[in-house]
Amino acid sequence: MSAGPSPDTISAHAVGVTASAARRIAEILSGEPPQTMLRVSVEGGGCSGFQYKFDITREREADDIVIAEGGASVVIDPVSLEYMSGSHIDYVDDLIGASFRVANPHATASCGCGTSFAL
Repeated sequence: MSAGPSPDTISAHAVGVTASAARRIAEILSGEPPQTMLRVSVEGGGCSGFQYKFDITREREADDIVIAEGGASVVIDPVSLEYMSGSHIDYVDDLIGASFRVANPHATASCGCGTSFAL
């Protein structure tokens, strides 16, 4: 497994949020206290080696990146950003079910669950 792209190739705000994802995030956060954000992170695990984790948080570290899109706030830590650079977060509601999905250009493999990937 690769360690992911080097920090030199990563620019701030290198992760996009689709309009569909921004709407759904805003809906979820509308019932939460002000300053609540969706935290997206990458962790080891899942059936392909890495997995995305989605959490609701009001806490932010000094080096976190915050992406504000369509009334939604998404926070990503710098280590996760290295693995997610160039990705797009989408919200899909289809016959299989509704979920957030990450289209990651660095992923060499992913699994059907949509949250696990390999580099």
